[in-house]
Amino acid sequence: MPNLNVSLVRAAVTSPFKRAGRPGVTLPADRAVLPAAPIAAAPLASYRRICGFAEPDTLPLTYPHVLGFPLAMRLMTARRFPLPVVGLVHTWIEITRHRPLHPTDLLELTVYAEKLTPHRRGTEVTMVTEARLAGELVWESRSGYLSRHARDAATSTDPIPATRDATATATDPASAIATDATPATRDATATARGTTPVTRDATPATRDTAPVAELPALAQWQLPGDLGRRYGAASGDRNPIHLYPITARLFGFPRAIAHGMWTVARCLAEAPRPDDVQGVRADFRAPVLLPATVTYAADATGFQLRGTGRVHLTGRILGGDGPRQGPAAARGGRS
Repeated sequence: MPNLNVSLVRAAVTSPFKRAGRPGVTLPADRAVLPAAPIAAAPLASYRRICGFAEPDTLPLTYPHVLGFPLAMRLMTARRFPLPVVGLVHTWIEITRHRPLHPTDLLELTVYAEKLTPHRRGTEVTMVTEARLAGELVWESRSGYLSRHARDAATSTDPIPATRDATATATDPASAIATDATPATRDATATARGTTPVTRDATPATRDTAPVAELPALAQWQLPGDLGRRYGAASGDRNPIHLYPITARLFGFPRAIAHGMWTVARCLAEAPRPDDVQGVRADFRAPVLLPATVTYAADATGFQLRGTGRVHLTGRILGGDGPRQGPAAARGGRS
């Protein structure tokens, strides 16, 4: 049974030999599947605390993404995946919940790469995560990951083939690595699921620079310097760029940065009834350098996380009530 950390190290070694944007690139048809299994209570409780979710009887909207993230990493570190995984930038996420989910649900998770899309700064891959309960699709997400590379101005709008390679089979070595999910992905005693910096949140060089109208400020949060380590312990995502200033500097950041998925979850936790939210679209625009003071802002049209002179995150809630208004939002406080 291949080890996840071994495949991540292999990705760090092989990424320099992968060239994004080359002609005729295709996505493998590999699907990573984690069979239905109980959700470990301890890491879920830690995740609720660090993100601000108060309701213990329902599953936070973002949590299946956390469960499926190791599968996505196995697919993106496979030999046949066409993009160099080191340096991929998480640019956006869309989540849809088709029915309420509970911690006792035995979810089966499936992850696959859906398509490649031209981007003004390179090539973006869309990764899909699906959760099923007794065969019924109950939750799904789509995430964009950008591989930065130069594009010929004359061909920058040409479509990139999005067809997955139909020759991929479950017996292919890369597919075997991708689908070899283990109970460690849901076990509080699991080792770090991602100690290699294979993905990053949006950086100033890649974020959408279009002006954003400021929404009404509802709360100010003081984010501690160890937030990345605390969220990493709860989610399993121990990417070095989130842990310590010294490890973040190795990859171009002056200090550790907050996880993009923490910012999404923390904003969703501010809805009056987070468990009624049926979906969300969020765009990562700039990293949050830790420690930080950030402003949570929202109205009926969406939400934002702002810092000094920049917008870190924009999003909109699909279904359920809008964000809290007034003093109730202040419980965000120090996370």
